[in-house]
Amino acid sequence: MKRLGITGGIASGKSAVAGMLRELGFRVIDADALGHEVMEPGTLAFGEIVAEFGAGVVGVDGRIDRRTLGTLVFADAEELKRLNAIVHPRVEEEMMRLFGEWEKSGVTDAAFVEAALLVEAGYQKNLDGLVVAWCRPEQQIERLLARGLSEVEARRRIAAQMPAEEKLKFATEKIDCSGSLEETRRQVEELAAKLRRERSNEVKKR
Repeated sequence: MKRLGITGGIASGKSAVAGMLRELGFRVIDADALGHEVMEPGTLAFGEIVAEFGAGVVGVDGRIDRRTLGTLVFADAEELKRLNAIVHPRVEEEMMRLFGEWEKSGVTDAAFVEAALLVEAGYQKNLDGLVVAWCRPEQQIERLLARGLSEVEARRRIAAQMPAEEKLKFATEKIDCSGSLEETRRQVEELAAKLRRERSNEVKKR
């Protein structure tokens, strides 16, 4: 089973690509959802985050308030590094556990992990390839404004991530998400067909 990553800058289209791959029958890990899980109350990461950033990052429901924490860390690169040092190793551990479970259960096609900070976290070192979704920077800002972020906050979040041109250097596959959803879907379907063709050829060689 090939273990592949899907990444791209914030609002670049990577989640749309991940959703299309799921529709085509591939298994996809949502690393952001894993990030939520590893920060749940009672986990080691929860305690470390509160100790590092203060009780103010805990919401009225007793969980980490991700918006408050995000506003704090995206304003300071050092704070973001400290948060990532707490969260990323635990996400990667869970990610590799899931890949292992799927492989044992008989999944033979490729499986994916979707993560915005996949390259920054170094996850790609344990993967067989990397799909990078990208679009123009002005489109990222437009999409973030549509999500309710201010332009200042949108630019800050984009600046906190590795530039798209740098991420693309790590890509084994690239998906241009600057056009319509139909154009993105066509590229994803081509990728799916390629992966299944490669798998079929490997089986024939055995």
